[in-house]
Amino acid sequence: MTGLVPYLHFDGTARAALTRYREVFGGELTLHTLSDFGRTDGPADAIAHGILEGTVSLFGADASGDDRPLRLEGVMFALLGTAEPATLEKWFAALAEGGEVVDPLQVRPWGAHDGQVIDRFGVRWLIGYED
Repeated sequence: MTGLVPYLHFDGTARAALTRYREVFGGELTLHTLSDFGRTDGPADAIAHGILEGTVSLFGADASGDDRPLRLEGVMFALLGTAEPATLEKWFAALAEGGEVVDPLQVRPWGAHDGQVIDRFGVRWLIGYED
C-alpha cells in the first residue's frame, strides 16, 4: 500500500467492522488474531491486525493493552469520486444501515452530489461525485 491508510482501533468490534467494510467496498481482507501473534494482552480471538486492501484500504485492530478505542471527532473519511456514481450511492446506503445519515446524499447547488453518514462503528464518511 502507498499513501495514507487509516489505522483504526475498535472497542472489540474490529472483526465485525472490517468484515462489513469488505462487504461494502470489496477488496481483500486479512485478519490476524492476538493468538496468531502470540499475544496475551487480550482475548485470543481479538483482532491484533487487520488489513483491507482495495479501492478503499484500511487497517484495524481491537484496542488492547495501552491502545485507546476509536473515538472520532472532527474527522471524516472522504470518498469523493472514488468510484462510479452508482457504486458510491450503494456505499452510502450500506454504510447508513445501522448508522446515522448526517446529511443525505444529494445534488448540491454547484452540481456535485455528496452526503455524510456515520456508520454503526462510529466512522463518519463523506461520499460524493461530480456528474
